[in-house]
Amino acid sequence: MKFINSMSEPNHYLSLIARIWVEYKEHFTRIEVPAKTDLLKEGETPQKMFFIENGSIRVWHNHHGRDITCQFFFENSMVSSIESFKKDIVSPITIQTIEACIIWWIDKREMKKIIEEIKENPVLRDMLIDALFERTFDYIRHFTTFILETPEQRYLQVLRDRPELVQRVPQHYIASYLGITSVHLSRIKNKLAKGK
Repeated sequence: MKFINSMSEPNHYLSLIARIWVEYKEHFTRIEVPAKTDLLKEGETPQKMFFIENGSIRVWHNHHGRDITCQFFFENSMVSSIESFKKDIVSPITIQTIEACIIWWIDKREMKKIIEEIKENPVLRDMLIDALFERTFDYIRHFTTFILETPEQRYLQVLRDRPELVQRVPQHYIASYLGITSVHLSRIKNKLAKGK
């Protein structure tokens, strides 16, 4: 499998996933799933971690009946409700395919064995730590934009840093990710189009 270096995934993360894939692929099971398939539902305790070979996934939370999209994942990403997976507690999020996907999943017990082996390998251990920090920084950056930036600024940042979202993700999911309505996002897009 070819690993694509994209703006959406940091280098340490992709390097780690590539190493895991090369060394542990036989522990994963391949499945094909249609769009809008729930791989994990909010309130369930996760037992699997997912690797995306092809397609896209969103992670979202139900806030009083309203979808709040937290993150998007594309090819060469591993996805799970990490804290719930690690602590064996119910997930606060739903993991759902956006497009039809080819996904490889691994059971929690097998993944724990891999993580223990990674901890014993200094190179892989450092890559894991770097990848976790990069993921954390990504979440912090997204969170702080809600405090420091306007919806228009957040949308411009998505256009600049994650253009694949605009190309592949339905507008209502992008609006949810930005913390605004689809109508508000349409107004922003119209304003930017007129300003050109």
